[in-house]
Amino acid sequence: MELIVLVDDDGAALGTMPKSQVHHGETPLHRAFSAYLFDDAGRLLITRRAAGKATFPGMWTNTVCGHPGPDEDDAAAIARRAGFELGLEVSDVRPALPGYRYRAEFRGVVENEICPVYLGRFTGTPEPEPSEVGEWQLLDWAAFRERQETEGDAWSPWCREQARLIEDAGLVPLG
Repeated sequence: MELIVLVDDDGAALGTMPKSQVHHGETPLHRAFSAYLFDDAGRLLITRRAAGKATFPGMWTNTVCGHPGPDEDDAAAIARRAGFELGLEVSDVRPALPGYRYRAEFRGVVENEICPVYLGRFTGTPEPEPSEVGEWQLLDWAAFRERQETEGDAWSPWCREQARLIEDAGLVPLG
């Protein structure tokens, strides 16, 4: 059973809750992460969330998102989720937006997260876990941003906001 770490407004852990009980209309504030992983050619791996996911199904988003477990650091959680969801190895993970926090709602399900954002690299060829990832693509940053601007609601709200903030911070293109 996957446990989610509940936090206060300052990010201090308050306890845990099973993942299956966390996301609903009154989702408690909890820890998460978002990772943007690039290949050796500098292309970003984007994913489309599986249609059966409870939160934001079928939307395009960054490479991998998830929740660190109790006593798990974000880099380990990113490697764990990238391995499970995509069959990939991860390296060179570094913070991009360490203080990122958001709240979003879709079809009555709320995301309410303190969600540091990371950039990193991946190796391997994606082999998606169908319950997590419906599709994937490799795009250079400009093509990624163009798709976000033209496809709007096809993209997760956190990914659209994070991409703008990553650009504003001068963190791309990743060479």
